[in-house]
Amino acid sequence: MRMHLLRSVALTAVLVALCGVAYPLAGLAVGQGIFHAQANGSLVGGTTASSLIGQPWTVNGKIDPRWFQGRPDAFNPLSLNGTAGSSGAANLGPRSSKLVSAVQALVAAWHAVGVNPTADLVTTSGSGLDPDIAPADAYVQVPMVAAARHLPASVVRSLVSSQVHGAQLGFLGAPYVNVLALNEALAAYVAAHPSGR
Repeated sequence: MRMHLLRSVALTAVLVALCGVAYPLAGLAVGQGIFHAQANGSLVGGTTASSLIGQPWTVNGKIDPRWFQGRPDAFNPLSLNGTAGSSGAANLGPRSSKLVSAVQALVAAWHAVGVNPTADLVTTSGSGLDPDIAPADAYVQVPMVAAARHLPASVVRSLVSSQVHGAQLGFLGAPYVNVLALNEALAAYVAAHPSGR
């Protein structure tokens, strides 16, 4: 009996050392060594904003025309990726009156800033916190941002073009623009060209 108990204790100690200490430390070493940016939240430009989570670019719940906007938040569509602490699909079907009213409100909000929105800009993504938009979603916002920033539309369009990423491995997914990276590039351009040219 005592031998079985000692074997059990020894096996438990070995498994705790392997699974509870060595394996997590190996994962930490690989994560920090090879995937440092991803392991630390994919933070952009020394900020506390992650390129993996949609960020709010609104002011007092309204579209701020100085910035490119992402897709709507699933739980609070008018916040445009701004509800902290919640993610997930809205699960509203095509006959949902709540979906229709949210889309109509978003279309009106976009029209108020002079943008004829694409379908993606007035409907939520599966997570509700999507950090990326399609290039068409960014290009449709170019006149709004250019007017608000007093920049030539060609300059803003070229900033968007510089931020378009192709499909992964050339065939997985579709081209996309990370909204945070685009707005960071816009801020850098505005800081480098205070005259607006």
